[in-house]
Amino acid sequence: MDADNQALHILNGIDLQINAGESAAILGSSGAGKSTLLGLLAGLDQASSGEVYLNQQPLNKLSEEERAAVRQQVGFVFQSFQLLDHLTALENVMLPLELAGEKKYEAKAKQWLDRVGLSHRLKHYPRQLSGGEQQRVAIARAFAGEPLVLFADEPTGNLDSVTGHSIIELLFSLNKDQGTTLILVTHDEVLAQRCQRRFYLQQGKLEERS
Repeated sequence: MDADNQALHILNGIDLQINAGESAAILGSSGAGKSTLLGLLAGLDQASSGEVYLNQQPLNKLSEEERAAVRQQVGFVFQSFQLLDHLTALENVMLPLELAGEKKYEAKAKQWLDRVGLSHRLKHYPRQLSGGEQQRVAIARAFAGEPLVLFADEPTGNLDSVTGHSIIELLFSLNKDQGTTLILVTHDEVLAQRCQRRFYLQQGKLEERS
């Protein structure tokens, strides 16, 4: 609600379909609702009206437990990395695999950290890693679960341009290798051009542009 106790509509009449294996960018100014839209698509938040399907599952009709099960099929890369400070790089990647019941979770975590070039940093804590290294740990964690869809919210927002470029190359190469659907929230037009589809969010409305 706003100051006058009237409903605040962040998103209005959004009609969006992303197909399996596609890469898509969602652009818009700060405060346009990009992160809100991403949260709805990923099942982290619930829309006040309308329907959201993730991997053909109607999120608005599922219980929280059922939505959590669907979210196991997706991966997340955040601007702020979202690593656990008290866990090493290896443990940060291992934890969700172990919770998901992966039997060879340690070997798989090591494999993915190697793929992102961090096999020499397995026992380092986040505070001992650079921003780019922390983001690579986050990417390894996201892809290790072999998600059908990967959501990335401003994945290079806290990185310098050189490091950010290497992170983007890594994201797209892994996306191509795994065939994972990639959905990026960004304000970077150059990055958006790397995606197959581009959507612009303005005043709650979403428009696809070539």
